[in-house]
Amino acid sequence: MKIGNFTIGSDHPPFIIAEMSGNHNQSLEKALQIVEAAAKAGAHALKIQTYRADTMTLNQTNQQFMINDQESLWKNKSLYKLYEEAHTPWEWHEPIFTRCKELGMIGFSSPFDETAVDFLESLDVPCYKIASFECTDLPLIRKVAALQKPMIISTGMCTAAEIDETVQTAREAGCKDIILLKCTSTYPATPENTNIRTIPHMGETWNCEIGLSDHTMGAGVAVAAVTLGATVVEKHLTLSRAEGGVDAAFSLEPDELAQLVTESKRAWLALGEVHYGTTEAEKGSMKYRRSIYVAQDMKKGDPFTKENLRVIRPGYGLPPKYFDILLGKKASKDIVSGTPVNWEHI
Repeated sequence: MKIGNFTIGSDHPPFIIAEMSGNHNQSLEKALQIVEAAAKAGAHALKIQTYRADTMTLNQTNQQFMINDQESLWKNKSLYKLYEEAHTPWEWHEPIFTRCKELGMIGFSSPFDETAVDFLESLDVPCYKIASFECTDLPLIRKVAALQKPMIISTGMCTAAEIDETVQTAREAGCKDIILLKCTSTYPATPENTNIRTIPHMGETWNCEIGLSDHTMGAGVAVAAVTLGATVVEKHLTLSRAEGGVDAAFSLEPDELAQLVTESKRAWLALGEVHYGTTEAEKGSMKYRRSIYVAQDMKKGDPFTKENLRVIRPGYGLPPKYFDILLGKKASKDIVSGTPVNWEHI
């Protein structure tokens, strides 16, 4: 599968997406700095979110519209106020995407309603991301799928039946290129709730590329996901967690993102293939295996014993498995100490 100039699949390094979210803290200057930090770290794409507070919810403060979860980063805020604080102004999209393109990255977004899709189409984005909380919004899925561009769909909270319904809806509406992201919709998420063993099962079930939208701290979970077949990794990015921001607490800083890019590629390279025996790179090391050597000067006709034979490094003599077979056999000629034993010596 291709998105822009990048090919996504098991034969290519993991496609790394830096998610800006609301970490720009309502500063376009900071937003562009995040774009530059993502590019410098080696990310292949940068994602933002396209909505307005009034396209997400109602400006209400009754309990249904308040965040009351005591563990939430956003507790005691209304949904409306949170989305006001976190949204990326629509007039910023074009300069953000332009800067991405200048730096060799793909810039794209998550639309949260049909007006956002129409706006993003006016900017000719190369692909779309569907957030976990919108994964079951089938009218939105149909709207995006009909554009026949690649869709990246997060699946946090979704049952297998819900994912199946979403994938079928997208395919029936015209989308041929779907990437599903395993996701845990807690902020931050914990490794023990991430269940990345689901990744290969998702690939087998829906026959598409599978990745990870990761809200855990650090790079360990994402790197592990790559070893299980994830071809896409999405992580939130902030310039500094200390500066705060709606998602900063569970976002990577630029040096951590660079480490993720490096380590996920190493994990992918390490997968290789099922292989036994000496690799090309190991051939030079074969000489350091143990083998059988003569440890004392011997005359023709002398028997080989535990005293005049040794199993030592290097590996120019017979393999150690022949040691017991050689005991009692007689030397075919004079042999000096330090000679690797070969069959011609018997």
